[in-house]
Amino acid sequence: MNICLRVLTMTFLACMAFPAARAADDQAFWGLLKEGGKVVLMRHAQTDAGIGDPPGFVLEQCGTQRNLSAQGRSRAVRTGARFRQHGVALAEVLSSRWCRCLDTARLAFGRVTPSAMLDSVFDQYAPSEAARTRELMTWLAARVRPGSRANVVLVTHAVNIEALAGVSLASGEMAVATLDGPRKLKVLARATPGS
Repeated sequence: MNICLRVLTMTFLACMAFPAARAADDQAFWGLLKEGGKVVLMRHAQTDAGIGDPPGFVLEQCGTQRNLSAQGRSRAVRTGARFRQHGVALAEVLSSRWCRCLDTARLAFGRVTPSAMLDSVFDQYAPSEAARTRELMTWLAARVRPGSRANVVLVTHAVNIEALAGVSLASGEMAVATLDGPRKLKVLARATPGS
């Protein structure tokens, strides 16, 4: 077999294997959620272009913030539909008070409790971020129990998820996690249900 034909065959086989691997990851993600007692970390859905918020940002005024794009809103709705399709039980849905996070949670799950514990802090090493992470982990330890049928959803920002679980999620991506000691979450699976 010549080298070109061998490369084409290997490329074809790799492409055929990718959907199967993604389907297996998808099954693992939903299987863990059906077990219950998990923490779902969700980065807000896709926003209008930019990083951070515009000058003059005011937390209570969505018009001053970087908000969800039309695609982000659509994907958040699809995420919620996938949760309902799979019959995933949710105990609580908490969100950063930033509008892009609140809107993601409302569109996906229909309900949300705003929480300062999930507000964005760009400098994850600042004392306020460390204190906020400890506060959130204490809150989770009191609510997330093995054997519980329901899960807790946290909709927040990339920097917060990095501080909590050491992973970087894309917009709208989710990670299923469990408590891993008093200060960290252990990620078990990842998926982007709204894509």
